[in-house]
Amino acid sequence: MAQGMTQGRKSAVILIAEDDREMRSLLCDELYDLGVSIREAADGDEALRSVLDTRPSLILTDLRMPAGGLDYISRLRTFAPGVPIVLLTSFGDSKTKADALAIGVEAYFDKPVRLSDLMGAVRRLLGPALDGEIH
Repeated sequence: MAQGMTQGRKSAVILIAEDDREMRSLLCDELYDLGVSIREAADGDEALRSVLDTRPSLILTDLRMPAGGLDYISRLRTFAPGVPIVLLTSFGDSKTKADALAIGVEAYFDKPVRLSDLMGAVRRLLGPALDGEIH
């Protein structure tokens, strides 16, 4: 999917920050079906630039990627106050989860993630931004 691909009828914008291209593509395809605009980032620095360029409605991000980590999540929170953050990780533990939730992550998922659970969290967090057209 191309950077910035949109489906015009929706106002929600989701930033997907994931360094694994296949995972990012899968997430883009799943979320695009909600009718949202998608922005992609392959690392933390690119994600932060994207947040500054286009204020997303929701950020879905991997924890461990280039220029990633909990410090990166804190910077996201600073640059995008009030924007829900959904965190995915293959390397989490209870301390990482607690730390992530303490800095404002709204949803935390260990990989491999069940797509139905992830989609449910995205729908819940975006709510009215989806224009009520969830299928």
